[in-house]
Amino acid sequence: MIGVVLYSLAALFLVVSVVRDRGKTAAAVKKAGMIFWNLLPEILAIMLFVGLSLAVLTPDVISALIGEESGVFGVLAATVVGAFALIPSFIVFPLGGTLIDAGAGYPQVAAFVASLMSIGLASLPMESKVFGRQFAVKRNLYAAAFALLFAAVIWGVF
Repeated sequence: MIGVVLYSLAALFLVVSVVRDRGKTAAAVKKAGMIFWNLLPEILAIMLFVGLSLAVLTPDVISALIGEESGVFGVLAATVVGAFALIPSFIVFPLGGTLIDAGAGYPQVAAFVASLMSIGLASLPMESKVFGRQFAVKRNLYAAAFALLFAAVIWGVF
């Protein structure tokens, strides 16, 4: 239902934009189309990865690895996997919901999502080059601590 409302609002604003300035609207739509085509390979690769992962990782396996019964090990495993993964933010939250639906525990998913969004071990060399090694390492350590803190808070809530 909310999707229909959002698409309707987008269509309405597009019509308003066309009425106000057809040229700017055409340029904006063209630019948005180019951005979409540039992102499409990444989106398809991520969808393929998630689909294959969910085919291989059955709900029972997900439950065993990062389910509520996995405890601290599951939180640590989810944090480590999230620290190394490179997944765009617009995929992370739906993926978290999918993991919960497949049997993952809330604290484990909280650690996974928080580490995905904040820790960047795969990009650490680039970050070190730009900001300095000491800063990059400290930032990642603090991010890991906060990811674990989020998981602990969620654990207390649920």
